[in-house]
Parts: sequence; C-alpha cells; structure tokens
Amino acid sequence: MKERILTYIHEKDMDSLKTLLATAEEMEILHAFYDLSNEEQVIVFRLLAKDNALSIFEQLDTAEQKNLLRSFTHGKATELVNEMAPDDRVRLLDELPAGVAKKIIDSLSPEEREATNVLLGYAPETAGRIMTTEYISLKKDITQSQALERVCKQAKDKETIYTLFVTDSEKILEGVLTLKELLVADGNSKIENIMSKKAISVYTGTDQEEVAKTLQELDLLAVPVTDKEGRLVGIVTIDDAIDILEEETTEDILDNAGLADADSESNRSEVLIKGSLWKIWKVRLPFLLATMALGMVSGLVIEGFEETLEAMTGVAIFIPLIMGMGGNIGTQSSTVFARGLVLGHIQIKNFMKPFLKEIGIGLSIGLLIGIVSGIVATFWLNLPMLGLAVGVAMTVTMTAAALLGFLVPYVLARLKADQAAGSAPIITTLKDLVALLIYFGCINLFLGNLM
Repeated sequence: MKERILTYIHEKDMDSLKTLLATAEEMEILHAFYDLSNEEQVIVFRLLAKDNALSIFEQLDTAEQKNLLRSFTHGKATELVNEMAPDDRVRLLDELPAGVAKKIIDSLSPEEREATNVLLGYAPETAGRIMTTEYISLKKDITQSQALERVCKQAKDKETIYTLFVTDSEKILEGVLTLKELLVADGNSKIENIMSKKAISVYTGTDQEEVAKTLQELDLLAVPVTDKEGRLVGIVTIDDAIDILEEETTEDILDNAGLADADSESNRSEVLIKGSLWKIWKVRLPFLLATMALGMVSGLVIEGFEETLEAMTGVAIFIPLIMGMGGNIGTQSSTVFARGLVLGHIQIKNFMKPFLKEIGIGLSIGLLIGIVSGIVATFWLNLPMLGLAVGVAMTVTMTAAALLGFLVPYVLARLKADQAAGSAPIITTLKDLVALLIYFGCINLFLGNLM
C-alpha cells in the first residue's frame, strides 16, 4: 500500500491515488500513513473522502495529529476538530499549546464548544476528562418499541449503540441493557423490566487508569460516568481504555529505561526521536553519568582484589558469569514490578507482600543456578572450594539482584524521582557492584588459605 501511494505521489498521478484511497481498507491506509513524510501525509489526507479522513485522523496518535494540524489552514483545522468526538477532541487539545487550543475552541460551533468545555472542566487524567457525551440514554418508563425508535434516530451521531443506559426523569442512572437485549424484547415491555439494575459505573473524578482497568477486567464495551449525585453525564468506551493502557505502559517502559522527564507539552517519544540534541541529553545523560560513577567504584573493587586474581587466575573466569546472571534476573524482576504496577497487580502502599515473594523467587532460582554453576566450576578447574565459592556467590548475587529489581524502582517512585526514571541503569550498576563484593568475599572465605 505504501509503495503504491509513494509511486502515485512521485508521478504526480493524483487521480489514481484518489481512486486507490477510495477503494482501500481504512486500516491499510492507517498503517501506511505512519510511514509517510508529513508532506506525503497531507497529500493523502486531502484526497480522502471526508468521513474516512475524520475516522483516520481520530485513530492517529496525538503526535501525528499535531503534525497534521500544523500543515492545515486554520479553517481546515477547525473544521476537522469540530467534527471529532468530544473525548478525542479534548485529548488533542490537551496536547496543543494553550494559545492554539483556545483559538480552536473559540472557532467551534456553540454545541461542540459547550461539550468540549464541559470535559475540559474536569481534572486531567480522570473519567470526566476522557468520557464522551455522545451516548444513548433511555427513560425507564418507556416501552421497547419507543426505545428502539429512539436508538434508530440517534445511532448515526453516537459513539456506541451496543450498550444503552437507563435513567429516571432526573437523569439518575438506573440501569443498563445491551442492544441485543433490547432487540429481542417484546415491543410492549417496559425498559425497567428489561434492563439490568446492577449497572457498573465510575465517578467523574475516578482516575483514568482505574476506569480503563474496570473496562478491561469486566469485558465491558462502555462504562457510564456519573456525577456526585449519581446523574449520568457521559461514558468511557473500550477503545479509549485501550489507548490509556497503551499510553501508561509506554510511559512505564520509558521510565524504567531512564527516559523520563520529557517536556510536559511534548510527546516523550517525539522528544527523544525528533527533539534537539540538548533536550535528548537532558533526558538521558543524568542517570547514565551517575551510574558511570558507580561503575568506577566496581573497578576499584576489582583493583582491591588484584592480589587474589594474581594468586588464582581461575577466579576471573567466573566474574562475567556471576555478573551476567545477576543482571538477567534483575532485569526480569524490574520488568515484573513495572508491569504489575501499571496493571494494578502491585500497589505502592502494599509493596511488602510482592517484594518478599520476589526475594523468595530470586533465592529459589539462585539456588538452582548456583548448584549447577558450582558443580561446573568444580569439575572445570578441579577445585571443589572454588566451586563452592562460585555456587554460593551465584545464589546470593541472584537473590540480591531480584531484591534490587523490585526495590530500586519502588524507592524512586516513593521519592517521586521523575516517576522512577533511571531504574534500569541504577539496578544494573548496583547489581554489578554487589556481585563483585559477594564473589570476592566468597573467594576469600572459602579459598583464603590457598592463596
């Protein structure tokens, strides 16, 4: 798809390109879109049918949306944003400079401006901020046939019709029913007799991660959002939940790799890939410099045991093995912690239980690997005491590395140190230092009389 698009653009054959775009599947265009330059994206976008253009624009990530808007005239940008769903519009406006966002809001139609300002009135990263007001609500005292007529009239303008929400005359949420339940019900049945009265809902101030996890764990297509009085004010759909979980996972990966602290108005990935050299340095260098200093301490440890290495050169053979295996399990533990934290399986306030379990896992794996490596070392160099030193050092090092894999990101998170920025480089360097101290300590303990 991409190659054909580029060929038509290069040959300036816009008629063929327009025909191709009109007959192609939307997902084909979307996948090709990310591989095009900004100028090529603008050409493709202008040749798309209006409905397809809007649909594809809403599915792009915020960084790509911003780049496209910069390339459009103010009128074209306003028209596009005006036609977006309110929640998608607010997500984009949050990422735009304040001056640009205000101009766009002022240019919206009165109805869309009101819907946008309602969502912008809620705190960032809450259910109120990410919800959409484009949903279908039914009164509980109407019949199935009346409800079905209402759904048919409003379906085209709503984000989802598969889940329907039931309220009383004061808009208090009373229940929920699916489109299938409505379709198979008797025409004279009252909605209150069809609906489920146990409607799962979230509050406007509920954190967006919690909302996303509710949708994911309960396999819901949409969850209603209510105000303090229980009035239905919006819904959050599953596609928004997926976007939120992806964003949070990406942030966590960046944080754990020491790539946090990007500008608040810029997408992190965009800064790291397209930002100036100075901005990239500010993000990546501080923790790397700190861990370089710790790495030099590791060099001093090796220097301090220089006589040991000279007296028994076989000792050096197992240094890379012990440091490497410690690094492997440390990386596993930090990944388990990061994923557990993002998915809600680990809570900062209830850290001790998973922490102690991880130490136990590290110890069990360390014992297994330690026994194997100790046996190998014994037969390799025909030195049973060296094998014992290697086995014990391997066991203790892997246990310590598992401990560090959980403890370092936890401590940084509690200290609010750039959202756990630099966990990976700190864990790696500390683990290397600890591994050397443990290994040489074991060598002196078990082989001291042989040197």
